[in-house]
Amino acid sequence: MRRRNFIALLGGAAAWPLAGRAQQTVPVVGFLSGRSPDEAAHLVSAYHQGLNDVGYSEGQNVRIEYRWANGDNDKLTDLAKDLISRQVSVIAATGGSISAIAAKALTKTIPIVFTSGGDPVAVGLVTSLSRPEGNVTGVSWFNSQLTAKGLGLLRELIPGAASVAVLVDPHNPEAASQPSDAQAAARALGQKLLILNATTIAEIDGAFATLVAQHADALVVAGDPFLTSRRDQIIALAARYAVPVIAFSRDWAVAGSLLTYGNTAAASWRKAGVYTGRILRGARVADLPVELDSKFELILNMKTAKALGIKIPNSLQLLADEVIE
Repeated sequence: MRRRNFIALLGGAAAWPLAGRAQQTVPVVGFLSGRSPDEAAHLVSAYHQGLNDVGYSEGQNVRIEYRWANGDNDKLTDLAKDLISRQVSVIAATGGSISAIAAKALTKTIPIVFTSGGDPVAVGLVTSLSRPEGNVTGVSWFNSQLTAKGLGLLRELIPGAASVAVLVDPHNPEAASQPSDAQAAARALGQKLLILNATTIAEIDGAFATLVAQHADALVVAGDPFLTSRRDQIIALAARYAVPVIAFSRDWAVAGSLLTYGNTAAASWRKAGVYTGRILRGARVADLPVELDSKFELILNMKTAKALGIKIPNSLQLLADEVIE
């Protein structure tokens, strides 16, 4: 072998372990969600922006392993196991408390950052909002507290609505308090409330059959990864039966619900990205209090209102953060 070629070979060989070490220094984030990648794409972009805010960019100085349950919560445990086996540095558990609960049951050492509309203390994710113990923190917006506001807005739009249905996924830990919260709000407004449970596609069809048979005047859809994954099905059924739908995130209004009142989900996911980046930089979970997202937005869909024959008062339009024509 020529001397020049031999030296070049040595130089390349010497570079191999250095390249290997460089690759190993790039942290890996495990992204676990009960939702699906298509309908949550805008939220993932917000999460990336949060990482960027702290100096991390996917493909440059951080790698992300995505695992999606696509509305099938039974898959979350196996997906979490897979991420843990890959020795990820942080788990971003998005799409509701159930993702974080699945991850927390499997690891006490890997930091977990959640996004959730539920009460993280009530479902056992943390013992304190201000100073989380263990390996879990995140962002919450307490969707259950929005039910009363949603029913109140419905009363303004449809004063004669005597009966309202609420669609929930009973397998979701956050659903435990939703029926009682909704019942209390409905009683205060003098409305009859019908609780409908659905955990499968067929059960959603069955829920609408019950809703029609019981002559419910409107439907409130609880925040839930499975129900969100079936958003198009629910909106299509609501259009078929001319049922006004109220939900808690903007994407439902864009899809065709009459109105939504809830947190700015993108802002919450961005905060989760910031927390992920801070942990990658060495922050302790105990020093990252659970963020409470207190900014809410009202979105009205005028096209849907017109199709339903509902006139939205000018006063309510002026209060809206966005009016979809």
